Amino acid sequence: MAIKTFAAIDVGSFEMAMKIYELSEKYGFKEIDHIRHRLSLGTDSYNTGKISFSKIEELCEVLLEFKEIMKSYKVNDYKAYGTSAFRETANAMILVDQIKNRTGIKVDVLSNSEQRFLDYKSVASKGAEFNTILEKGTAIVDISGGNIQISLFDNDTLAVTQNLKLGVMRLDSILKRMRVNHKTYENILDDMIVSQLSVFKKLYMKDKDITSLIVVDDYISPILKRGVAGVSEGGYASSEDFIVFADSLFKKSADEIEADLEVSDESLDLMIISANIVKHIIRMCNAEKIWTPGVTICDGIAYEYAEKKGIKITDHDFEKDILAAAVNISKRYMGSKKRSETLEEISLEIFDAMKKVHGMGKRERFLLQLSAILHDCGKFINMTNVGECSYSIIMNTEIIGLSHQERQLLAYVVRFNHDVFQSFDELASVSDIEKEAYLTMARLTAILRIAGGLDKSHKQKMRKLKAVLKDDKLLITVNGEQDIHYERESFSRKVAFFGEIYSIEPVIEQKR
Repeated sequence: MAIKTFAAIDVGSFEMAMKIYELSEKYGFKEIDHIRHRLSLGTDSYNTGKISFSKIEELCEVLLEFKEIMKSYKVNDYKAYGTSAFRETANAMILVDQIKNRTGIKVDVLSNSEQRFLDYKSVASKGAEFNTILEKGTAIVDISGGNIQISLFDNDTLAVTQNLKLGVMRLDSILKRMRVNHKTYENILDDMIVSQLSVFKKLYMKDKDITSLIVVDDYISPILKRGVAGVSEGGYASSEDFIVFADSLFKKSADEIEADLEVSDESLDLMIISANIVKHIIRMCNAEKIWTPGVTICDGIAYEYAEKKGIKITDHDFEKDILAAAVNISKRYMGSKKRSETLEEISLEIFDAMKKVHGMGKRERFLLQLSAILHDCGKFINMTNVGECSYSIIMNTEIIGLSHQERQLLAYVVRFNHDVFQSFDELASVSDIEKEAYLTMARLTAILRIAGGLDKSHKQKMRKLKAVLKDDKLLITVNGEQDIHYERESFSRKVAFFGEIYSIEPVIEQKR
């Protein structure tokens, strides 16, 4: 692959940014320019629910300037994303259409999990340094204008990830509406942060041993990279040094802070809020050190683009993180590990045997694996309405690494594994599911239903079965002397839907 030039554009809550990269198989991706423009879209979005016309005018002007810069660098390709300010505005679809018509630039709006996954990849782009720090208990604290994401890692595996409405611009807007004076500012800010962190600690911090905090943000990280708070050249600082630094911000006047830290007046309050969020998370986790890698979502966008072009940046297995998240969700809702493992094994065996018929790829196979893990998480809520309850759990639980469409597809597969399968028109009237996703959902649901029928007794009688496609039949061979009458009866009730989807008849053969 020859060297390509790529542009990553972030239409954020606080500023717009574009990074230009050179991509090659030999060197990965290398940043060659970083352009930033302060534009506070979040002030409108979080306060009124809409981005004003004047802000859109400025946004389009900046994007046109970005376009000219891309031309000067002879950029081969670009990606532009909007984050929480766009997500939370009522007229997002109209704005995206206006921007495309006026600038020629297509801005895709990221879901929260998509945004956090790109931020996560931006940290992973640090390679060996990232992998080393994950060897011990680590929390990634991803701070944006509207929300923060706290992701806990244990033995290099993602154990917990949760989104909290503690974004710096959101808190700043609330404080300004309250007209808080300097004397009470610190106490009220602490109350706002601690009230949510205390709930997070109670629900998710039990038995978690966190050594390090990785901080990703656009507010405090740039300040720390200058060497304040005892930060080393690599972006590391002890927790004690950082807490002393954060506390000192309330002991100085605004003019003193601006002069000492070379921070603008408009970003001062946001920086203080971000520092205090980090301080309280350090105390909650009892972490020993923090690391500010100095990355932005643009680095994650470039990382993802490089991956799609076959350029390997790091050995970190992101699918392993998604699987771990699914296993933890199942565990939280008292799912059976043995049952899930059995359904995984059977489902994937059938999927692989049917490759020539279904035409699906690795990602769909992965989604089937996730659906097997989460197949009955809703039983925790209601054992007679498992499908609907499972759907609600999946749609309301962060699974970093899945797009909105993938999470919706996964939730529907699990739901219709239990409930009557609905037509596309019925689902389209209550969701934004696309036709191709609907067809994939039908194919995966048919396989999961067959797998469920083959383990109806929950006694794992069908483990180590073999599935082979022969003419118009799927031959499922199971060895052993066990009585499988119950499984046969359950299986027979799943055959019709499978045949409807694939025009293939599944048949059980027991070899004794």
